[in-house]
Amino acid sequence: MTDSKRWLLPEGIEEALPPLAERLEACRRQLLDLYHGWGYELVMPPLIEYLESLLTGTGRDLDLQTFKLTDQLNGRLMGVRADMTPQVARIDAHSLNRDVPTRLCYMGTVLHTRPDGFAGSRSPLQVGAELYGHEGADGDVEMIRLMLETFRVCDVRDVFLDLGHVGVYRCLADAAGLSADAQAQLFEMLQRKALPEIREFLGAMSMADDARARLMALADLNGGPEVLDQAREALRGAGEAVSRALDVLSAIASDVQRRYPDVALHVDLAELRGFHYHTGAVFAAYVAGHGQELARGGRYDDIGRVFGRARPATGFSTDLKTLVRLSSQPLATVSGAIFAPPGGDGALDDTVRDLRARGERIIQGLEGQDNDARRMGCDRMLTRDSNNQWIVTEV
Repeated sequence: MTDSKRWLLPEGIEEALPPLAERLEACRRQLLDLYHGWGYELVMPPLIEYLESLLTGTGRDLDLQTFKLTDQLNGRLMGVRADMTPQVARIDAHSLNRDVPTRLCYMGTVLHTRPDGFAGSRSPLQVGAELYGHEGADGDVEMIRLMLETFRVCDVRDVFLDLGHVGVYRCLADAAGLSADAQAQLFEMLQRKALPEIREFLGAMSMADDARARLMALADLNGGPEVLDQAREALRGAGEAVSRALDVLSAIASDVQRRYPDVALHVDLAELRGFHYHTGAVFAAYVAGHGQELARGGRYDDIGRVFGRARPATGFSTDLKTLVRLSSQPLATVSGAIFAPPGGDGALDDTVRDLRARGERIIQGLEGQDNDARRMGCDRMLTRDSNNQWIVTEV
């Protein structure tokens, strides 16, 4: 590589410079304080783990997104985390091993082999929260509320919330007798809302007419919360499990509408993101003008089984870099610093120490350099007054 190319970063890998880095750090602190106030404990999973741990449970879908390397100490295959959710599940199931509901939060860089979407990042700063040990709709509601509060802290406005439940499709597909391969094919068609393909596919399958009609209805059951009433009619006779799933969605929708009337809520019973590992309610957030989902989450009650404890679980995650980029609050350059002359004076050192303790930003000059306060970003400086005392004056 020529010297002129040494500064290039890999595609999809970026660095944060001032003032973006300052803003990211400020949001990070505010979010961790928010989660702490809700009772969530911070965990810091390792950057790399043995591959069989990273790619179990939900992690199997991450295989293609995971960078792999060999541990030079023992020859075992390791992976750089592409998602922190499986790691946090391991911590709950194995490291903590609690019997009470456990609330955990996390924040850290993950690495992807491929970007998510056009011109996306391969190194998101993932932030999220997980609730283990509670299987009721209250837990799902808490996750959505905490996700929406995350957007509020980062000043992300005009959020659009998409709500679904993978249990409805699972029950209907099982009742219709679809094989695993057939379920996967129909799942892909439903994601595209390919109605002619769905109709042709189901028409060729051997199943009861009412089971076929319910599966066909899924593609059209999307819209406002009133869709849930339509679903109760269209899916009548599908069984108690489907009725319970619709009850859960109704409870979530009602609570979100009451607490966040400004959030646009959309229900889609054919939206099956995370179908391979989610077990219940799923949700995602969007904002206008941003094609990719801003955050995602849902219930995945079996995630801890591979670690020895299949506790109920629900959670969400997002990318802090994306939140800051979509924030309504513009980036601001750091200002308001005080310039102090080079050290060596005890009284000056005491004054600098006292000002820093009060939260002031002090930039102290260095011997032999051009100590121009304005060029160093300072709007004030320390000077001696007539009584030989150090005071703050305007530059």
